Amino acid sequence: MPHCAEVDAWFDEYTGPMKDLMLRVREIILAADPRVDECIKWKTSTFTYRGKIASFNPRVKRYVSLLFHTGAQIPGVHPLLVGEGATACYASLPDAERVEREAAAVTASIRAWCESRD
Repeated sequence: MPHCAEVDAWFDEYTGPMKDLMLRVREIILAADPRVDECIKWKTSTFTYRGKIASFNPRVKRYVSLLFHTGAQIPGVHPLLVGEGATACYASLPDAERVEREAAAVTASIRAWCESRD
């Protein structure tokens, strides 16, 4: 999926300490499934396909925080996603090693979301 100019501009302005890791996670998500798109919602980078999949929390400074808006409803088992509620789940990725180690899990969660929407 090509990058969205609006999201590129958001990242150009963003100065948080997790920026490089967020950019890597962005690449993983956009490569996960060609149906995934991106936009700016709630003043942050958000991934979509027939609804909102996930958004970065740009205020978190110690790790990449990725909110899966309805992550608890994604079919299958997704150990990367944590949360006790019936709706939202989070993925927390503290460093480059963890981002790469969890790339397949992020991809699986994104693909499962897309499949559940078709």
